[in-house]
Amino acid sequence: MPKFSYRAKDVNGKLVSGLMEGISADAIAKSLQRDKMIPLAIELLASNDGRNILQSLENLLPDPRVSLEDLILFCKQMHALTRSGIPIVRAIIGLADTTRNKTLEKLLNDIGNFLSRGNSLTNALKMHHDVFPPLFISLINVGESTGHLDNAFAKLVRHLEMERDTRRRISSALRYPILVISAVFVAIFIVNIFVIPSFASVFAKFGANLPWATQVLLGISHFFIRYWWLLLVALLLGSFALWRYAQTERGAYQLDRYKLKLPLIGDLLNRIALSRFARTFAMLYSAGVPIVQTIDIAAEAIGNHYITAAVKKMRNGIERGESLARTANSTGMFTPLILQMIAVGEESGSVDKLLNDVADFYDEEVDYEIKRLAEAIEPILLVFMGIMVLVLALGIFLPLWDLGAAVKR
Repeated sequence: MPKFSYRAKDVNGKLVSGLMEGISADAIAKSLQRDKMIPLAIELLASNDGRNILQSLENLLPDPRVSLEDLILFCKQMHALTRSGIPIVRAIIGLADTTRNKTLEKLLNDIGNFLSRGNSLTNALKMHHDVFPPLFISLINVGESTGHLDNAFAKLVRHLEMERDTRRRISSALRYPILVISAVFVAIFIVNIFVIPSFASVFAKFGANLPWATQVLLGISHFFIRYWWLLLVALLLGSFALWRYAQTERGAYQLDRYKLKLPLIGDLLNRIALSRFARTFAMLYSAGVPIVQTIDIAAEAIGNHYITAAVKKMRNGIERGESLARTANSTGMFTPLILQMIAVGEESGSVDKLLNDVADFYDEEVDYEIKRLAEAIEPILLVFMGIMVLVLALGIFLPLWDLGAAVKR
């Protein structure tokens, strides 16, 4: 077993150093924490066996990401532990020992060490803002301030589960169109590479005059066969350029704007975005998060840069003392239903409840539209397949009939 040298502080704050055997540096850190010591540095000692080489190779591999399912499970476990009165440091360290995600394990150990030095959980989470979004940190901050951390984790569980369901809705909405488009491109590839060349050899033997439609098909097939590598390079470069453009602020803004204009899909994506905003805003508003901060966090949770940029402009009106309904109307992003609910909620003091009702309404509509999406795409697919059959009939079968008539004569 590999040997590690370590430096740590004991319960009295004294510096302690020594050697210890363990599977990994994380295992050594856990062992020191169980002995009520705070690890400061852990280094692997040189060894002549091949285990160090294997461990070095493992370190080259990218760490697994902390998925949404990991966060949901973490929040459920923390809700149960904090509700039972278990100290937060002990709960975090205990979950680090049980999680199967190595990245989350390291993260929780880091948070546990940070908490053991007297820091708050909110500040510990801010150090890992790439894993914990602003919404997560804000609710934990409210929970710590009010002394109801278990309620904060319960709200996060509900929110993250709704986010998971929303992502599944989006995947369901896009899966069928992507499969149809992929199948069409595969069919075009097979026809141009395998089907048309076989007919071309038949036409060449007879030396007959071919109609223009057949000549076009043979020309396209010849181009596919001869320059397939060029098409592949162009496709890869185009995909990479589009991906790089989408990573820029302007690119993400423009692409998300065009997504909302797509036929059949655009309106569906818009309703999903509005549902996200309404539910996130309602949860933060009911938790007591300041209204300006609530707008910023809810806007980021929308998942569409175009709508997010418009919604963030609401904070300017709020800071000037305008009503929430007026500032929401000025963005031009919200439907009359949401605007009406916000106006009524402001008058009655129940904005969070009414926005939750709006989110439930849009979720039901999204489920219904997803079921209808396949029915709406089928006629388009039939028309496209009909055009393909017509082109093949004009370009291939008609010349074959002419050749058959010529042979009979």
